[in-house]
Amino acid sequence: MPDTADQTEISAEVKRAKQRFSIIGDNPAFIAAIERALKVAPIDLSVLVTGESGSGKEFFPKLIHQFGARKHKKYIAVNCGAIPEGTIDSELFGHEKGAFTGAVNARKGYFEEADGGTIFLDEVAELPLTTQARLLRVLESGEFLKVGSSTVQKTDVRIVAATNVDLLKAVEKGRFREDLYYRLSTVVINVPPLRSRGADIPLLARKFAADFSEKYMTAPIAFSEEARRAMMLYRWPGNVRQLKNVVEQLALFHAGDTVGRDQLLDTLPPGSDPVAPPTLAHHEHSFELEREMIWQTLLSLKEEIAALRAKCEPTAVAADGDMTPPSIPSAKSLIRYNADDDLALLPPLDRMERDTIAAALEANGGDKKKTAAQLNISLRTLYRKIKELDLT
Repeated sequence: MPDTADQTEISAEVKRAKQRFSIIGDNPAFIAAIERALKVAPIDLSVLVTGESGSGKEFFPKLIHQFGARKHKKYIAVNCGAIPEGTIDSELFGHEKGAFTGAVNARKGYFEEADGGTIFLDEVAELPLTTQARLLRVLESGEFLKVGSSTVQKTDVRIVAATNVDLLKAVEKGRFREDLYYRLSTVVINVPPLRSRGADIPLLARKFAADFSEKYMTAPIAFSEEARRAMMLYRWPGNVRQLKNVVEQLALFHAGDTVGRDQLLDTLPPGSDPVAPPTLAHHEHSFELEREMIWQTLLSLKEEIAALRAKCEPTAVAADGDMTPPSIPSAKSLIRYNADDDLALLPPLDRMERDTIAAALEANGGDKKKTAAQLNISLRTLYRKIKELDLT
């Protein structure tokens, strides 16, 4: 059954934004985040971008700036976690000559430099509480004070902030001002983690490989079908940033080759689980990823089923008197390789799913809980599949 969410119509505006910023991927949650950014871009509201580290949050402030009324003004990105606490106020709001040791000249801060434009505050949760109070004043009235000055200055900036921290929990723990949170989060854009983006993953890998080949003049690499499936099943804790690093390593050490599953797994961090089921975003369900997991399991079920049948079923007596275990259909009998070494299914994918689930149910004596665990799917999904595929 196709995942209808994956077939959501992409608007012409989103297509233009994707083309302009070289955005890769059609995952519904990711497209929804882009649509939300485009919707708020012309409206001068504060925006909070949330998502895991490495998921690509820094792209959205650029999109909001370029599609907004301030696009011809300055855009300044500030990593709040990379500036020492003692100098963060000076960096953001500027300082007067002699304000502190080493302040030999007056200096403009980012809010003065970006007047009329946009400031992107990355890792905003890392701001000290005193700086948060200054930032709140800018958001409320556009006013700020340079360090060492008593003269109020005005600035007109749009603020887009980003964090991988749950700010509401930070508020509860007293690490983030509640009033500032509500000022920043007028509009919230949630960027989905890479592991929930399904078929976007191999597309991104191919793009990173092509970019590396073009930049360093190396022979391009390709990915086998098994490698692509492994990419989609891996959890990618470092998200897009980790995928890019892994692909660049492969492009360097396997230039000109077709990268297989084993080569991919060898490049992942030690102890990584290459077949951990992806965690889908809230309210998101991907039938495509579900099928990928079932297909991956099919390739490893043969020996397990054979061992279980050997224990549970009486042995067959061959014509010559030898005792032989019952024959098990080979997984290879269900697949073939074409000239390009791509995996092609002989029967329809629904038939493959039905045969796999039926074999697993038989091997587990009809125990649905054990079968679901063996197939790496939920019990609820197994019941649905049994009904869809008419397995009685």
